[in-house]
Amino acid sequence: MSSSNFVDYVKMNLRSGKGGAGSTHMMRSRRNPKGGPDGGDGGRGGHIILKGNAQLWTLLHLKYTKHLKAPDGESGGKSRLTGANGADVIIEVPLGTIVKDAETHEVEAEVTSDGESIIILPGGRGGLGNEHFKSPTNRAPRYAQPGEPGLEAWKILELKVLADVGLVGFPNAGKSTLLSVVSAAKPEIADYPFTTLRPNLGMVYYRDDRSFVMADIPGIIEGASEGRGLGLRFLRHIERNSALLFMVPATSPNIRKEYEILLNELEMYNPELMDKNRVLAVTKCDLLDADGLKKLKRRKMPDIPVVFISAHSKLGITELKDELWKALHPTYF
Repeated sequence: MSSSNFVDYVKMNLRSGKGGAGSTHMMRSRRNPKGGPDGGDGGRGGHIILKGNAQLWTLLHLKYTKHLKAPDGESGGKSRLTGANGADVIIEVPLGTIVKDAETHEVEAEVTSDGESIIILPGGRGGLGNEHFKSPTNRAPRYAQPGEPGLEAWKILELKVLADVGLVGFPNAGKSTLLSVVSAAKPEIADYPFTTLRPNLGMVYYRDDRSFVMADIPGIIEGASEGRGLGLRFLRHIERNSALLFMVPATSPNIRKEYEILLNELEMYNPELMDKNRVLAVTKCDLLDADGLKKLKRRKMPDIPVVFISAHSKLGITELKDELWKALHPTYF
């Protein structure tokens, strides 16, 4: 999927249907020329519904849909006939999609499972027919309720990629290369910053037919939490990962400091990210000779599991998978 086809943000004007009016019909027949009220209720207006679809990976299909309106409910009829409900408008979205109010930016709902349906704008209720208003003092009411109006609002749909492991690192840390080695994903790889402009997902196969999903998140730069670089647009994808794999090249002059900068950006963006299990992969170890690798391992590292790897020579890849599996299932170990 090309970068232009990955859409993770859309803003839409949505309007639910208004309810149908209740009927004021009076029953009339040859045998009963002055029958009582028999007006039916109006049907409700159509809902605007969000529905999860595990087959979707992007909001591309909604990119050019700026307005959606659900049909109104029909008015009630004679003989207590209830008007038909307005058809619901169902918006299918990928798992991990959240809905925000466009003005307040408050998160109102999120879709996390296939087939999950959430009403984000309910249709107006249908009005009651005149039959409901007859009483001992008013046997023939000639009024009924109008239907409730529908709701209209601008909503923002944002996709947060759902994955087990999210890759966190500066541009050119080797994230895309690692994903291409441990899974069947084929991300774009080149030796310049921001090769990855959209999240890439890959299925990583582990021991005994077990597996987990890994997400290559576009590179973070210092100040990303304040909107620098690709900034907030991609930091949100990290929120939906169960564990985080930090990646720092072996050629970095200060691996610990680079890790702490990355960690700080995540904490400034969302302190809850600090609760996720973390693993550090020191990448590109094939660029060092045996002596250099020994010296590197003697350096002071962050107090989390650390694995020294090379995606090119496959050094440490099996050990890395073991550590990631432990991070995803800490209660098993």
